[in-house]
Amino acid sequence: MGQRYQELRDSHREFIAGQKLFFVATALSDGHVNMSPKGMDSLRVLGPNRVAWLNVTGSGNETACHVEHSPRMTLMFCAFEGKPLILRLYGQARAVHPGDADWDSCYGLFEPLPGARQIFLLDVVLVQASCGMSVPYYQYLGEREQLNDWARAKGEPGIRDYWRSRNSVSLDGLPTGIVEKSGMVPLDEAEQA
Repeated sequence: MGQRYQELRDSHREFIAGQKLFFVATALSDGHVNMSPKGMDSLRVLGPNRVAWLNVTGSGNETACHVEHSPRMTLMFCAFEGKPLILRLYGQARAVHPGDADWDSCYGLFEPLPGARQIFLLDVVLVQASCGMSVPYYQYLGEREQLNDWARAKGEPGIRDYWRSRNSVSLDGLPTGIVEKSGMVPLDEAEQA
């Protein structure tokens, strides 16, 4: 039932544009596998073999850590309404941080979101479409605003403090790179200043 493609077709791009939710999976050779649901207006198809998604501040920063050490990434989209379909994009990713030279050009692809911390550029090497006939129907009721409200209330200095204290180390104890790549002073140095 599954079909493989070397690039995104127009029908895939149309399907992606209609989705309100997608999933991101990354992993190292050992340790925890990470899979996260993503929403908001945070994904752009840049071409037949390239997508970008804007990652906002959350409780962990596993994706950035994994991509730093092993750039493998899979994005998955599911049809929760209409014709059944599961679409997976397999590829190699890199993170663009606010301190990187290409941050402004990449961030300009999106409407600004409070707490934006990375943009992941995924070079797609394989597209897989499968039936999705076992995925149940769900109804989209709207976006949740709690994360945006939380980030706005913290403000940029508060978000950066949160990155230092809560997003700088992965579940497996590895550095995520957010402090160094965003041009921030590490927490121990910031406390001494």
